[in-house]
Amino acid sequence: MIKANEMSVKQLGRYIDQSVLKPDFTTEEIVKYIQEGVDYGCATVCVNPSSLDIAAKLTKDTDTKICVVCDFPFGTSTTASKVLQAEEYCKRGDIFELDIVANYGLIRSGEWDKVTADIKAVVDVCHKYGTAVKVIFETDTLNDEQIVKACECAIEANADFVKTSTGFLTGYQLDGATEATIKLMLDTCGDRIKVKGSGSIRTQEHFFALIDLGVHRMGIGYKSTPTVLGLTDELSKDQY
Repeated sequence: MIKANEMSVKQLGRYIDQSVLKPDFTTEEIVKYIQEGVDYGCATVCVNPSSLDIAAKLTKDTDTKICVVCDFPFGTSTTASKVLQAEEYCKRGDIFELDIVANYGLIRSGEWDKVTADIKAVVDVCHKYGTAVKVIFETDTLNDEQIVKACECAIEANADFVKTSTGFLTGYQLDGATEATIKLMLDTCGDRIKVKGSGSIRTQEHFFALIDLGVHRMGIGYKSTPTVLGLTDELSKDQY
């Protein structure tokens, strides 16, 4: 496999879901940061549902697609509510991927059948529309055994990706997509499901290290994208 430091900016951009998720963003800011994601050649722009019309307009006829978050950032809605949300977004026909937050309280409780059923219900409706599903575990709240078991639940539910973090967790040490966590997930998942790292990826060194480990995608905050691509030396203060 080609090493990250040998990749072009265009190749590196295909690893990125540019996060445009802050709830206080003005419409002008949403437009600006989605457009930057398109200009950087990111795989997707990851947006809140209320930004979908803007994203659809700005990504039309580009190589950048739309990723929408669902039940974000807590994942504590009922399964029926999650399904209704996913259906509402996916039926538009322009949603490439959907990032759903798993109920990580259930993961911490070891209620694995409920975790799997909650994920599977969303996966089933998304796949009906051809939309891939990434499942966020909020790994900073979990131990290694819980992360491994959560990956197995997502695999059983036929999800397309497992993902570390929302970037909006409070009350915990915010480590996000550490090399150790990504390696654990990759080793667990093998070729059965893809792995997305997100949270605290703000330097090119970290970005390159995860690529070289074999990560499939990364959620990068809108301020950090030019840094990880090597287009600026400024260290981002963004929390995603």
